[in-house]
Amino acid sequence: MMPTMPVENYHIPVLLQESVDGLDIRPEGVYVDVTFGGGGHSREILSRLGQEGRLYSFDQDADAEANVPEESGRFTFVRSNFRYLKNWMRYYGVEHIDGLLADLGVSSHHFDDETRGFSFRFDAPLDMRMNKRAGLTAADILNGYGEEQLADIFYLYGELKPARRLAAAIVKARSQKPIATTHELMTLAEPILKREREKKEMAKLFQALRIEVNHEMDALREMLESARDLLIPGGRLSVITYHSLEDRLVKNMMKAGNAEGKVKQDFYGRIETPFRLVNKVTTPSADEQAANPRSRSAKLRIAEKKGE
Repeated sequence: MMPTMPVENYHIPVLLQESVDGLDIRPEGVYVDVTFGGGGHSREILSRLGQEGRLYSFDQDADAEANVPEESGRFTFVRSNFRYLKNWMRYYGVEHIDGLLADLGVSSHHFDDETRGFSFRFDAPLDMRMNKRAGLTAADILNGYGEEQLADIFYLYGELKPARRLAAAIVKARSQKPIATTHELMTLAEPILKREREKKEMAKLFQALRIEVNHEMDALREMLESARDLLIPGGRLSVITYHSLEDRLVKNMMKAGNAEGKVKQDFYGRIETPFRLVNKVTTPSADEQAANPRSRSAKLRIAEKKGE
């Protein structure tokens, strides 16, 4: 059996036992961890699988590949965005899965890496790409998007009330000099954010940019739709969320079977959904929150695929 200890200095897995318990693992089953990161959740899943079981773990960040366990036969690492889940399962000849786990959001490693631009704790280039090989950086977006586009991102993805003022300040500043670093962005934003909530609002600003850079909401929607289609009857979906936008998507999928939350009813008024909720919401214990501050906003939702 594989050890269940998380890889040190990369990422501390949140709600480890609760999220894996929620999969109700069958030793011979096929499972997917779409957010490999430091490998903590994957190792726990592997420890519960028999020799006939299979685990496919996704991560688009090259840094995560260093944490891949020395495991042959039962484990496959997929270096890709989880939005391509269905394509990769088809590639590996997998028609159905018994369970899927997702620990959404940003890993401890990304926040602690001074070079990636995910955190305003460090002065760093505004990158924020999970996949460093492709796509626009946060700096590209700040210096290239129109004022209205920027305002929409800050309002929709960061839920920031001064979104338009922030966008206007950025457009004015970049006309003099491109915005290149986290410190430069903070200097622009600080006078506009509420002083008593400055730290929280700054975090929301960085969150909004990160979501846009990585197309997180579109990727999450596509992954959830693929999971819905791939899960066998009785298969489990175990998802940890960290902010209201992604939590709303997950809740909608589990309640209504679609990301929009559009409820369908049968002739008798009963809600038609492919899922049965296993829990309401599980949050980390006080001890876990004290040991791992990242866990404080975490919510775990678990659903089971109904029979056809």
